[in-house]
Amino acid sequence: MIKNYLKIAWRNIIRHKAYSGINVFGLAIGIAACLLILQYVSFELSYENFQGNKDRIYRVQQDRYDNGKLSTQWAAGAFAVGNSFKNAIPEIEDYVKVVQQGQVITEVNHQPLKIDKVFYASSSFFNIFTYPLVAGNKKTALTEPFTVALSETIARKIFGNTNVIGKTIELNHKRTYTITAVYKDAPVNTQLKPDILLSYVTFINLQAQNNNTPETAWQWDGCLTYVLLQKGANPAAVEKKFPPVVGKAVGADMKKFNASVTYLLQPLKDIHLYSHYMMEPGTNGDGKTVYLLLGIAFFIVIIAWVNYINLATARAITRAREVGVRKAIGSQRKQLIVQFLSESAVLNGLALVLALSIVLIAIPGFNNLSGQQLSFSLFIKSNFWLGLIALFITGVFFSGLYPAFVLSGFKPIEVLKGKMSGTRQSTWLRKSLVVFQFAASLFLLIGTLIVYRQIQYMRKQPLGINIEQTLVVTSPIVRVDSTFLQKITTLKKELSQESSVRNIAVSTSIPGEAVGWNAGGIKLVGTDESTQKQYRVIGVDYDFIKTYGLKIIAGREFSKEFGTDDHAVIFNRKGIEQLGFNKPEEALGKKIDFWGEQYTIAGVSENFHQQSLRESYEPLILRCIPDVHGYMSVKVNPSQASQTVDRVKSAWSKFFPGNTFEYFFLDDHFDEQYKADQRFGQVFSLFTGLAILVACLGLFGLASFITLQRTKEIGIRKVLGASVASILNLLYREFALLLFIAFIIATPVAWFSASNWLQGYAFRINIHWIYFVFPFIFIIAIALVTVSFQAIKAALANPVKSLRTE
Repeated sequence: MIKNYLKIAWRNIIRHKAYSGINVFGLAIGIAACLLILQYVSFELSYENFQGNKDRIYRVQQDRYDNGKLSTQWAAGAFAVGNSFKNAIPEIEDYVKVVQQGQVITEVNHQPLKIDKVFYASSSFFNIFTYPLVAGNKKTALTEPFTVALSETIARKIFGNTNVIGKTIELNHKRTYTITAVYKDAPVNTQLKPDILLSYVTFINLQAQNNNTPETAWQWDGCLTYVLLQKGANPAAVEKKFPPVVGKAVGADMKKFNASVTYLLQPLKDIHLYSHYMMEPGTNGDGKTVYLLLGIAFFIVIIAWVNYINLATARAITRAREVGVRKAIGSQRKQLIVQFLSESAVLNGLALVLALSIVLIAIPGFNNLSGQQLSFSLFIKSNFWLGLIALFITGVFFSGLYPAFVLSGFKPIEVLKGKMSGTRQSTWLRKSLVVFQFAASLFLLIGTLIVYRQIQYMRKQPLGINIEQTLVVTSPIVRVDSTFLQKITTLKKELSQESSVRNIAVSTSIPGEAVGWNAGGIKLVGTDESTQKQYRVIGVDYDFIKTYGLKIIAGREFSKEFGTDDHAVIFNRKGIEQLGFNKPEEALGKKIDFWGEQYTIAGVSENFHQQSLRESYEPLILRCIPDVHGYMSVKVNPSQASQTVDRVKSAWSKFFPGNTFEYFFLDDHFDEQYKADQRFGQVFSLFTGLAILVACLGLFGLASFITLQRTKEIGIRKVLGASVASILNLLYREFALLLFIAFIIATPVAWFSASNWLQGYAFRINIHWIYFVFPFIFIIAIALVTVSFQAIKAALANPVKSLRTE
């Protein structure tokens, strides 16, 4: 029986090739788009799934407040948190402290090797996290001072193999570390991807040499603290136990400064998509983007299924006689339902095969577009095939069930007498589904336009700082000593003699990245301690203002002519406002307390965008440090950029041997911040285009059948004198009305969604009416062109032939 059903289904598909082709192609595009997006979403949601304790690991996130107002949010908070909470809260089974060290250099075959992702980690690291060891003992790997664990890749780069336990490596030409473990490389889908791990006790020992005690420091931020909760522990209940511990330790001091601090637990699995705080150890994703793309995936495949429903119900009249004959010779309704579902299964099966072919071809291009790392290996994953089967079964029943019930419900006597006509219910359903299709397409098109405009707005807005033609050389790491000022001064003097070099400056931070120096406790000299605030601080040399073209709105820039500028600062406008001044001029000459020393406000700069326009202006201090260690920014002549790089490299290597020479151009570096937004916009545009294509395929098929059904009517109208234009108007009017209804539905939904998305940007476009009208006009034009092919053909047809059709 099943074989017979499939055979009949295949014959019907072959008999109506155009109808079948539209359905198969539309379904294939919808399924392929859905599969690609689902793989992207699946990857984003898979972060930290490899961790054995993923459901019990939480990161302690810190919020600091000044005068009741949120001032900073830290991924890496106070150092005293882990041990203090562990001692006071029994639900915490264990904790680990992780401190970002930055880059280090070692030597391989007498050549410098820079290692990027270096962290200090306490001894429980391998007990809490699942980083399998290739060699060593996880219980003792990080317990002793000056010991190190290497990733498998780094071990092979340095030694050529992983049999390195007990060997030593020298870092930064300063200290020697004993290797106690080698661990497997971290997978791609995790935030913590350490190249090497230094024992945290090493950090404690080094700080003790400077009389610092991190373990009891509540005002010293920069420590990532992860806790492992007991099985069955309630995270919300644990959070409620934090305030008493904090209050007992630092409550009186915080109150004196009119400040407060709150600690929250972040589930490890949520960090990648929902955490964008200070000192994140890696680049995170965006949960809103992921779920928006997931919604698009279902939009597209549902539009494809809707096409099937529309076309199947539109063809109901043409298949009514077939149903009548089958019922007359004894077919039961359930048999007819199975027959029509078999047709749906065959069409969905063909579409699935075609969709898999499209996915195979599209993966490399999709990876380039989205920045993902999908590979053909996804075809051997069980969850991929389970998803595919689920999509197929859902498609068969979702798209085939209603048409099957409609077609099988015809009464044989009526249809065999030719009294069958389209029911009001089926006509209403078709119109509703067309409205849904184009409302979804309009929603996506409006969203695409707004995303594009926001990205263009951010990239074209003046930054308030000149980043053009700026060559940036990263800071030297090794052999940086008391002679640094002399070396960097001589280097700048030597390079300044080059005709291609216009200006040179050194600073601790550059535009395009978060300022790493956060200074709290800053206030005007002579004011109460309750007025202390937090500021971002950039250490700069005398030439920074001139090199970057910052606009000084009051006072002056730093100058060697003033012998006291090593104790001078320049605030931005936002910083002066936070300090309590209404006019920049009022702040000039005032002194501030900065960590026990006094600094004079020499000038005030206009606000500028240190980071992308997603971020708001922050209170900023530029502090003059003549021997500042950091990035070297070189303004170059654009026509001689490549030659300048070679000359800078030659001079750099002479003054800072043993360091790797790494450089980039600042405008490219700044634009990197927008790469995720650009990729999202490109992916959004691609799938919006596919959604419109699938909707138009369905509209083309639907217009064909409706025009065919009205062939006799059109012929009569022409005989009675109707013009081609009036007939076209008759056919267009119905679809235009449906599109207008779709516009009415899509507009408020798109406005609400776009407004919500734009809230993530401190500087954003205003949502203009043109962003809704233009997509509507575009969709109208596309739809009318789609309908016109059949409409014009019907309007120009010979009425004599039209009236002979029956």
